Amino acid sequence: MSYHVHRAAGPSDLTGPPAVRFVAPGSTTAGRYGLFEYTTPPGPGARPHLHHTFSEAFYVLGGELTIFDGSTWSAYGAGDYAYVPEQGVHAFRNDGDVDARFLILFSPGIARERFFSEMAEIRTSGRVLTEEEWVDFYARHDQVNL
Repeated sequence: MSYHVHRAAGPSDLTGPPAVRFVAPGSTTAGRYGLFEYTTPPGPGARPHLHHTFSEAFYVLGGELTIFDGSTWSAYGAGDYAYVPEQGVHAFRNDGDVDARFLILFSPGIARERFFSEMAEIRTSGRVLTEEEWVDFYARHDQVNL
C-alpha cells in the first residue's frame, strides 16, 4: 500500500450540491475504511436506509446536521459524532440555515465513492431510471431504502 495525501486546498470530487470530497476512499486504504467530507445546503438529504456490510460514522465539522437513528431525529452540531453499525437504520438532512459540513467514515472501506459518483451522474445528466434500474443501483451499492 502506498502513502496517500488529499490536501484540504484541493477541489471537491463532486461539486454538487451536495459537494463531496473523497478524502480517503477504500481504494487508497486497502479497504480498511473510507473517509469522505460532505457539504450539503439546507434541505432534504438521505432518506431512511440501512447497509448490510458496512458501518457509517458521522462527525460534524460545521453547521447543523439532523440525523435519524431509526426512531428519532436529533440535531448535531460542530464536534458531534454519531456511529451507525451495520444493519442500523439511519438518515440525515440539513434543518439549519447554512451548509452542513461533516465527515462520513465507512468501515470497511467499500468503494462507496462509486455510489456518490453514479448518483451525481444520474442527477446532472437528467437520466431517468426505471424502478428496476433503481432497485439494481441500490442493490449494487448495499443500500436498502426504507
